Amino acid sequence: MNVKFRPKILYIEDTPASRQLVSRLLGQEYIVLEAADPLSGIELARHTNPDLILVDVNLPGMSGHEVATRLKTLFPETPLVAITADTSPGGRERALIAGCAGYLNKPIDPDTFSDTIADFLGGRQDDLDESTGEYRAYQAELVERLEIKIRELTEVAARNAYLFEQNRQIIALLQRRQRLLEASARVSHNITSILNLDQLLNDTVNVICNEFGFYFAGIFLLDATREWLELRAGYGEAGAALMAEGFRVPVGFGSMVGIVVGDHKARIAVDVEEETSFLRHEYLPKTASEMVLPLIFKHTIFGALSVQSDIPNSFADDDSTALQTLADQIAVAIHNAHLLRDLEAANQEILRTKTYEAIATATGEAIHWVGNKAAPIPASAGRVREDLTNLLAMVHTLWGLPDAAREAHPFWEVVQNTLGAAPGLGLDLPAQAGKLAELSPTAFMFLGDLESTLEDLHIIEQSARKILDIKEDLIGPARKPHLEDLNMAMVLRATINGMGLPAGVIISDFGPDLPLIRADARQLDNVFSNLIKNAWEAMKGQETPHIWVRALIPEPGFVRVEVEDNGPGIPPELLEKIWVSFFTTKGGQGGTGLGLAACMEIVRQTGGKIWVESVRGKGAKFLVLLPALTPS
Repeated sequence: MNVKFRPKILYIEDTPASRQLVSRLLGQEYIVLEAADPLSGIELARHTNPDLILVDVNLPGMSGHEVATRLKTLFPETPLVAITADTSPGGRERALIAGCAGYLNKPIDPDTFSDTIADFLGGRQDDLDESTGEYRAYQAELVERLEIKIRELTEVAARNAYLFEQNRQIIALLQRRQRLLEASARVSHNITSILNLDQLLNDTVNVICNEFGFYFAGIFLLDATREWLELRAGYGEAGAALMAEGFRVPVGFGSMVGIVVGDHKARIAVDVEEETSFLRHEYLPKTASEMVLPLIFKHTIFGALSVQSDIPNSFADDDSTALQTLADQIAVAIHNAHLLRDLEAANQEILRTKTYEAIATATGEAIHWVGNKAAPIPASAGRVREDLTNLLAMVHTLWGLPDAAREAHPFWEVVQNTLGAAPGLGLDLPAQAGKLAELSPTAFMFLGDLESTLEDLHIIEQSARKILDIKEDLIGPARKPHLEDLNMAMVLRATINGMGLPAGVIISDFGPDLPLIRADARQLDNVFSNLIKNAWEAMKGQETPHIWVRALIPEPGFVRVEVEDNGPGIPPELLEKIWVSFFTTKGGQGGTGLGLAACMEIVRQTGGKIWVESVRGKGAKFLVLLPALTPS
């Protein structure tokens, strides 16, 4: 039996040896799930919905009877079986009262255990003799357990009250400290409680200005190129205006922020009029002094914190210490946000890859068969169109000729042969003409609609081509790759030349001395032709469409290819969805929704990665990072 169709059995038992024995006895026929304590067992049952639950009676924290009662409430149709070494009187009855379908004594009999489990899966239900005493005993047991839990909770509450009082006294002492340290503690709390990085940065600049009394605070972060610093959070109306216009400064020069990030060192201007690197802005006319602190975590710099005052020489030593602590905390938060982003991206890529693999595996054989059957259709449709055109041309020529000239014309014999072959092909033309003669004048208007006939042929041809595209997108990445050492510039030039786009649309820029890569040339051609085709289709109606295809060395050991267009861009809400199999933004315009999924799978097989950057209204840029061939 396929593993995924086997019944699932959950065994809640705190003794590892017992769990191993049951797993060994049942593992060949069932999926055996294990939990070492009651709460884990209940949670695992919620997530897996087992077909049968085995529960030990003697468990830590909650008794097996309590676990059975809770599970029976959650899964009323799932059979539960108690397993225990306890042979005390009334044990079996209490287990059945708690909701168990059966009661098995330890030690487990290996010879009969599997058959017994099969009986309970088949609906076996042990009978319970009516016993008021056992019901009362079980109720008394539950009440006793409840009392114990209440006492434990009461003790915890008392302990918490004591700890709360201790914390209150500590907080009272901390409140006597300077306001700078209070603000630092508040930002620290925000870092641990606010998961959204943008919200955290905005709250931080607000706390700095409100608690410290500063004129302005802004947080700059490096962009993807690490050549620019973008303002990601700014205080007040000035900050909102600067962010609205996309304010940024270059790294290494032109401003105190740029220099601090370039040097990885803090910088203070006690009087900005004497600071040559100070960058004054119309939105901040009152700035008199500025302090800029780098945001660094473990030798990695993320950006800088800029704090400005409208009072000269306003930064004391305490300010520097407190603000540097804030800057360090912000850097940790940014680092954590990057880790979370990378983790989510990795999870999404795994999900997309597994989805694509599942679709390709499940439908590969069928789509291969369908694709082979569909392969002749486009050519056949083309021949039908050609034959129809030829026949119409001959009829048109013969139509206006006199009888003698018509019968002497070479086209006459072809038409006669065509009409003469009709009966042998099962076409009774006289009978069909008789049926047509009976049609109404209105119906005659729709006979011989050449436009409709050609449109039907076009639909047949396009549908067949879509089937073939789907076949290639699904099966192409699954083919065994033919690896060879490739010159990326040559691969891209061949792809571009094969696209057949109008002159001047594609602008290529290939960096010098690009290292070789090892990949399948045909599959890489599929990737880049797909990206270029998507870019061209996205710019439909664009007055001056352009596609930039670049190849460069972003860092040693890699080659990066960029395909960028000046189209409308991709909406932010679709940036993740475009990679999902069968998702398409082309509607009824012919997209299969598999092109980008296939691109991602091919790039992944090559050891690289692919992603997209897009700003609404400013085009989209797809980036493909491939490992360079390492010299032996």
